[in-house]
Amino acid sequence: MKKFINAVDKVEDQMIQGMVKAYPQYLRKLECGNVVVRSQKKEGKVALISGGGSGHEPAHGGYVGQGMLDAAVAGAVFTSPTPDQVYEGIKAVATDAGVLMVIKNYTGDVMNFEMAADMARDEGIKVAQVVVNDDVAVKDSLYTVGRRGVAGTVFVHKIAGAMAETGADLDAVQAVAQKVIDNVRTMGAAIEPCTVPAAGKPGFELSEDEMEVGIGIHGEPGTHREKLRPADEIVDMLMDQILADLDFAGSEVAVMINSSGATPLMELFIINDHVADVLAEKGVKVYKTFVGEFMTSIEMAGFSISLLKLDDQLKQLLDAKADTPAFKA
Repeated sequence: MKKFINAVDKVEDQMIQGMVKAYPQYLRKLECGNVVVRSQKKEGKVALISGGGSGHEPAHGGYVGQGMLDAAVAGAVFTSPTPDQVYEGIKAVATDAGVLMVIKNYTGDVMNFEMAADMARDEGIKVAQVVVNDDVAVKDSLYTVGRRGVAGTVFVHKIAGAMAETGADLDAVQAVAQKVIDNVRTMGAAIEPCTVPAAGKPGFELSEDEMEVGIGIHGEPGTHREKLRPADEIVDMLMDQILADLDFAGSEVAVMINSSGATPLMELFIINDHVADVLAEKGVKVYKTFVGEFMTSIEMAGFSISLLKLDDQLKQLLDAKADTPAFKA
């Protein structure tokens, strides 16, 4: 294993400390563990908290700031944060308007966030939740009951965060977050695995001419493994699955081409070139496109495509101001 780290047991702590030192105008770290919150607390409006295992940077700490999250909780690499961590995050950002938890659909995340919510409710804090399950690749996986929550989660952060900034109540913020979940679909593929520092070796193996289709964000298996194909053919395969899962015909969409960590912008733009052509051919209008690293898997060489079906409300909230370390609008 070759990584620019000091010690395996300090990876998460030093990563969070480095993030906070880079962006003190946005972030401060709580004393209780790897929990970051806005440097200036939002008052009188619904607060948003999200998180999960480390290794998905810039998710989730990179999305803490105006128009998105109020707190992000980081567990060990690819490991759910503890209920105590989440609870401390909720307490730190809670307002009289309540707190919305945005949870990716992994069994440990759902269980630990829900336990934290129960603890917070015992303190009189209003807490609601949504569970993101945008992945169309697999119905159940090693880590989930039902579909996985992947890169489409970033759209939930953005739009629910914008709704909260308007002063909407907790029910309304939860409802628009669920609306995004109902209308976003994602699928990805990978050609090289990542190495979890604590494991010291790649999570899986692929030969030089192989790819894993439908990969998860923790390196967990997808739908199948096959010979590597040209980028356009891979896009066609993924888009067929995404477009078959939700009726996008005649709609406007936001597109996210997400790197898993090691896929360069050159390749992401090649992928987007064909995604745009496929959508045009299908009569789907692209309203806005996002290309880059949004929900990574450490240094995995892979990508995912997310499509969010938009209406006027979602377009307005997508365009609303956001100012965070990793996402600005």
